[in-house]
Amino acid sequence: MLWGLPLWSVPTQVHVYQSCRPGTGQAGDVRRHLGPIDAAAVTTLAGLPVTTLPRTAVDCARDMRRLPGLVVMDAALRAGARREDLLALIHLDPTGRGMRRALELATLADGGAESPQESALRFVLLRAGLPQPDTQVRVDSRLGTFWGDLGWERWRTLLEYDGRSKYTGREALIEEKRRHDAIVEAGWRILRVTKEDLRAPSALLTRVSRLLPADIQLTRRPYLRTG
Repeated sequence: MLWGLPLWSVPTQVHVYQSCRPGTGQAGDVRRHLGPIDAAAVTTLAGLPVTTLPRTAVDCARDMRRLPGLVVMDAALRAGARREDLLALIHLDPTGRGMRRALELATLADGGAESPQESALRFVLLRAGLPQPDTQVRVDSRLGTFWGDLGWERWRTLLEYDGRSKYTGREALIEEKRRHDAIVEAGWRILRVTKEDLRAPSALLTRVSRLLPADIQLTRRPYLRTG
């Protein structure tokens, strides 16, 4: 939260590193991690000592469930963290608590996701074994160049997450309709996804599969089905 990264849900605890054992009467909304931390993993933000952006992303991925962890990893890459820095931190302690989960998420993370919902949509696709979709897909049309949320350029298929705040008035709705038509006319298929669709992933996957080749090769990712 201090780094301004979007989260899938608001946490109920603050995580703190400290070098000495706490006394009695600990607060329930603070989770303390005892032990030294490398000085290279610490910086200052808003006047507070905090873990660096890469270290924060890795620590979150270690402790969170996989969907919230992917949301943070995506956002960290978008905020400027480098994947190689995330992987380097993980490889310092590859067998440590939660590091396998962090490695899985760092490998799948994509800074092209512009919202937690876009990360969640990609998570649903990846968990089902579909090929990893591209993000910010370029589409050249008669109205100019547009960028789709995610999809597969090789199959000219786009998935667009539609949030309620996207359409702030009649003009915005008309502009989006013109954009949609121009993309379709350029030979692309579009599937629009809402928060209700994310709550019914099986039905969503059925709709997505209708747009993809029947002989598509699935990739097993069983680790996304746990915790």
